[in-house]
Formats: sequence, C-alpha cells, structure tokens
Amino acid sequence: MDSIKAIINGREINAEPGMTILQAAKANGIHIPTLCDHPAVSPFGACRMCLVEAEKNPKLLPACTTPITAGMVVNTNTPKVIEARKAVLELILVRHPLDCFSCPSNGKCELQDVAYELGVTGSRFADAGDTNTSHVYEDANPFYVRDLNKCILCGRCVRVCEEQAQYHAIDFQGRGIKTSIQPPVGSPIEESDCVFCGQCVQVCPVGALSEKTSLGMGRPWDIEKVKTICSYCGVGCELEINVNKRTGKIANVTSNYESRTSLNKGRSCVKGRFAWQFVNSEDRLTTPLIRDGDTFRKASWDEALSLVAENLSSIKEKDGGDALGFFSSARCTNEENYLMQRLAREVMGTNNVDHCAHL
Repeated sequence: MDSIKAIINGREINAEPGMTILQAAKANGIHIPTLCDHPAVSPFGACRMCLVEAEKNPKLLPACTTPITAGMVVNTNTPKVIEARKAVLELILVRHPLDCFSCPSNGKCELQDVAYELGVTGSRFADAGDTNTSHVYEDANPFYVRDLNKCILCGRCVRVCEEQAQYHAIDFQGRGIKTSIQPPVGSPIEESDCVFCGQCVQVCPVGALSEKTSLGMGRPWDIEKVKTICSYCGVGCELEINVNKRTGKIANVTSNYESRTSLNKGRSCVKGRFAWQFVNSEDRLTTPLIRDGDTFRKASWDEALSLVAENLSSIKEKDGGDALGFFSSARCTNEENYLMQRLAREVMGTNNVDHCAHL
C-alpha cells in the first residue's frame, strides 16, 4: 500500500496508512509532547498534551488519536497550540504535589520534562488546599510503592494491565475530582488478580508508582542501561539492567517495549523485573567447593569437574547407569537442558532426568 504524504511544520513527510499524527511525527523525527501515550498501549487521548493545529479544522486535535490523511497540513508548535498545552498542563498541576526533590522519579518524570519544555512552574488555576494529599502512601507491597497523590490519571497503568498483562487488576474508580486508579472496589491490590509483573510501574510517567527495589540505588543520571537476557527461565525474555555507573551495582531492571530484538516485547514476570538482588548477594558462590571431611574447600574448575567426572564414571561402572540421577534447571537455556539429558541418556545410560519446571 502506498505511503501517505502530508505536511508537518512546513515539511513534507511520508506516513504509513493507519498512522496517527503522533505516530507519523515520531517516525519523521518531529517531537510532540504527550503524557498518556506509550508504545506498549493503544492510543487513549486522555491527557490532551499532544494537541496540534490542522488546516481547515476549526479546533485543535489530539495527535495521538487523530489519523493522518493524505495532504493534511499540521502545525505542532503554533502560539495557539503552545497556549493550549500550557493550560492543559496547569490543570494537571492543580492537584499534583510539586515535591520533585524528594520524588523517586525526579530526573525521569515525563510531567517534569513537559513542564520544563513549556516553561510552566505552577498552576494559575490552583487555590490553597488544592494539592492532593488525601491518598495514603502505600508501601506494604514488597515490589513497589504507590503514591496516588501524584497520579495524573493518564490511564497508562490501566491499559497496560488490560492489553499487555491481560489481568485487568486495576481500573478508574470514582468520579470527578475523586477519581483514582484502584483494584476492584473493596479489594486491596494484594487480593486482586494482580501478579505483580510491574508493567504498570514501568509505564507510569510520574512518581505515582515506583519500584521499591530501586529506591536509593541511584539517580537517573547515574544509570547506564545494559541489554541482557533474563536468567530466571529458558524463555529468553530481554531485559535492560540499569547499572549505577558510580557503584557498578544494579540499581533497577526495566525492559524496552520498542526493542526489535525483544522476544517479550517489553513484558516481564515478577521475578525477572524485581528479583535481581541475588546478583550482589554475599551468599553467592564465586568458586567451586569440594567437600573435605565436614567442611568445604575452594577448588579450581578443572579440579572440580575432574572429580565429578571420575565419581560419575566409577558409580556407573560399579552399579550401572540407573544408580545415577540428573536434575536440570529452568534457569538454564533450552540448549543446556538438552545437553544435560543427552549426557544422562547417551553417556551415562540412564533415563533418570528431572527438571524443576513442573508442578
């Protein structure tokens, strides 16, 4: 199908059929600010931060939900557009606490970025007492904390739970100024269908949701992201390890919803996203150990592997292959588990092979 030609900010661009104005702009390197849009979820049009002006249209259009059409002429930064965005942002800031210094999202907050871009430092619509303080800071969950006073109701968490995790564990509750994101009425999050995959935390644009495991581990400007494969099972999910460049230790684990090499397309389970503390555990073995009487002594890999091979061979020669059993792990790759069962069956002559990934 032929591409669509349109004009954005006086520049002719090409777009694929079905693209929105926002998607077409992104594809051509044109910035349009937004708070509710995210590559992991479908367009929603909640924040209205992406308003643009289109010729022959009497009103401003949300770029995230408006399809781009052939010959459309769009302007993203006219005085009318900028003034509308500032007004929208100030309405969001009426109830949002401006305690950025103590916020865990300071430096990576998208609301902060948009306010800086537009030069907005407060809200002209706010009166004394409007700042949201009615929600209790929730830190009982072992994986993340919730500060709903900072929630801007962008709906990203609700949509990613429904569309990606497919649990629908949270939704908009209440009406008007009392609207908040909550699990089903009367149920705490721990008793809902939530599996703590953490996708809602990652897509949150502000400090309403944050990983408890990463608190105090490093500021955004200290972090370097390293792409790797999750070590918890053989599926092979792609993760981004957030390493603190000053300490050399892991500060957090995230994922990239736009990565072209990602099998999981940004999704992860609770273990892959939150259970990374074992990496720096003092209980981890860093060298092979060989039992010497009632104690263990350190050994080289060559010595340890030779001892294992000798003992396996002697047991097989004396009692036969079925005197041996092999136990493999879901945290190994499929190829490594395949080799383990070949070692058991073909080399040692036994079918006594088991694996931890069963009920």
